[in-house]
Amino acid sequence: MSPNASLRKRRKEDRPAELMAAALDLFVEKGFAGTRLEDVAQRAGVSKGTLYLYFDSKEALFNNVIQEGVIPVLVEGEGIAARHQGSAFELLEKLLTNWWAGIGETGFAGIPKLIVAEARNFPDMARFYYENVIRRGRALIGSALQRGMDSGEFARRDVETTVDLVIAPILMLLILRHAMADGQNGQDNPQHYIALHLDLLRTGLKGSQL
Repeated sequence: MSPNASLRKRRKEDRPAELMAAALDLFVEKGFAGTRLEDVAQRAGVSKGTLYLYFDSKEALFNNVIQEGVIPVLVEGEGIAARHQGSAFELLEKLLTNWWAGIGETGFAGIPKLIVAEARNFPDMARFYYENVIRRGRALIGSALQRGMDSGEFARRDVETTVDLVIAPILMLLILRHAMADGQNGQDNPQHYIALHLDLLRTGLKGSQL
């Protein structure tokens, strides 16, 4: 294979990733409704026709962005849980910090705000995200909590409600960081925010049963 042919082959193989990267940027900047496929193609440096060779709709493009960028972080978390030998709180801490590193510190951090803002108008998009990300993430956190309750490390409480209380502050941090730019509510120091949240969880999960 000639050098030019090899370069063209690599370019073609890289194109879906380039399109998804452009789509992620635009979804976060403009929202799902405000993102047009022609804008994605332009940002990726290809024609709209080329985009359609890989993705037949904006919904398919969004789904692939989630499958290739967000779901692998959940898979990594599931692997962490499967291998974990320490305390349940140490597992919970690993899961939350791993999720922050893989999502909160990346371009994917803007996706939760998009879902909250546009789920009602795009139910299929919201349903895909719920089934593939939210449900799976809740199960992962819930399993860590259940492990702690079964071992006696955590007080017994309603697991589903406790999952909400574990996740909600971090989701709010993401939403505020993408909705505001004034450095308030922990936005300017997310590591401190997360450390404080974990410290409160450490005490609260071991408290008396409610």
